Amino acid sequence: MSKEWAIARPENELRDEEAERYRVFVRDLVVPCSIGIYPREKGLRRRVRVNAELLVADAISGRDDFAEAVNYETVVAGIKGIAEAGHINLVETLADRIATLCLADVRVASVRIVVEKLDVYPETESVGVVLERRRR
Repeated sequence: MSKEWAIARPENELRDEEAERYRVFVRDLVVPCSIGIYPREKGLRRRVRVNAELLVADAISGRDDFAEAVNYETVVAGIKGIAEAGHINLVETLADRIATLCLADVRVASVRIVVEKLDVYPETESVGVVLERRRR
């Protein structure tokens, strides 16, 4: 940014990428899920921990209207539905499906999804993936 622009720009004016946004999150949701590539994992429902953070591009209106908010209840129910829908081979696939669910709301600009398989190795708390995706 040039000095001229910095001086001429009013202090309370934000660039588009700095405009008001907010985040919706789901932390440490543990769901049973049939997941894994090995035959011994198919049909078993193991604990999976999911964290989802959604960057919402719309500003908060201040009207206290539920219809204007991105609903974390929808995200939680959607994650549970994905986990219950049938066997998934890869944690990457589960993370991708959750990201797609979150980005279905056009107000969501980006997501960060963390999926962890718990109880896989006795010497670790979890193993998993982090997936970040932005709306194009």
